[in-house]
Amino acid sequence: MKIVFDARFTRTDQHDGISRYGASLIEAVSRHAQVQMLISDERQLALLPEVPWVRINSPLSPAELFVARKINGLNADAVVCPMQTMGSWGRTYPLILTLHDLIYYQNPTPPGFLPLPVRLLWRLYHLAYWPQRVLLNRADAVATISHTTAELIKRHRLTRRPVRLVSNAPQPGTVPRPPGAAADRTLLYMGSFMPYKNVETIVRGMSHLPGYTLHLLSRISPERRAELEALTADSARLVFHNGVTDAEYDSLLRRATALVTLSKAEGYGLPVIESMAMGTPVIASDIPIFREVSGGAALLVDPESPEAFAAAVNALSDPGCWEETAAAGLRRAGEYDWDASAKQLVDAAAEASRLFAAKRRRVR
Repeated sequence: MKIVFDARFTRTDQHDGISRYGASLIEAVSRHAQVQMLISDERQLALLPEVPWVRINSPLSPAELFVARKINGLNADAVVCPMQTMGSWGRTYPLILTLHDLIYYQNPTPPGFLPLPVRLLWRLYHLAYWPQRVLLNRADAVATISHTTAELIKRHRLTRRPVRLVSNAPQPGTVPRPPGAAADRTLLYMGSFMPYKNVETIVRGMSHLPGYTLHLLSRISPERRAELEALTADSARLVFHNGVTDAEYDSLLRRATALVTLSKAEGYGLPVIESMAMGTPVIASDIPIFREVSGGAALLVDPESPEAFAAAVNALSDPGCWEETAAAGLRRAGEYDWDASAKQLVDAAAEASRLFAAKRRRVR
């Protein structure tokens, strides 16, 4: 089977969640099927596995409306896009589109890196569910990364197409930290600073945690940094890294007391499972997606309560609690695997191919 995978959402500097998901899945699928990537910038290749590729237009270009004309000649048994926005007019191949979450219906602020016209369209798109239905129903199958999102797709009747799970997973080869090793009195936050991420509650909780330092790893604007620093009387205990390499992330995670996230909505929450695979405890908000991903191995708290967050951190000061939580996380992380996700995708691609062929026979 030849699978053409849309890798145009890969970053050119360092991975974000979508970028890492796509790159990891491509590498894993290439061990089970013939894979060819679509890229829009050759700098993306630095973060992608070494498989054949073709350069086409950016997914944000007006040319995306007609991208199928460029893909039709690649003779794909299935085309997979890790987003739901890929152009499909005039396609002659089976197509799988991916919906990660429905966050932006309740949190309409678009990602700041998008161009202004795209941000305006983004807001309009999320005012109602019908545009999502139009996009997803253009595919032969829809992939998603969690049972939580699959249930939301069903609840809002977003597609008539089969919805298949293609899970996220921690990076292969992660070496867990030694059990019982002393932890620094540091907490790590890995994620954006958009409002729904609720970093404010974490920062407020630091006032109840003397002696702890909070490391905020992702890129942040000066204005957003100032907003967060204004929430605490001791901003020196907030360390803003403004981006870290994978090696720096690994080093910080290996020493921390816990990875923390009090997001009010997620599609998966990849740092949660990455931390568990390292043997570092996780403190997360008590919302459906983190209940699913953590499988009971994280300390889940009310995302509106700085006090509850601080109490969870203090609980980990007990060596027994810390070691038990770390061990539970390691067991849970072992249940996720990119190879298993690749097999899920190959099965979904075969199903999409059968459905596409049946549809063409009916048309004839």
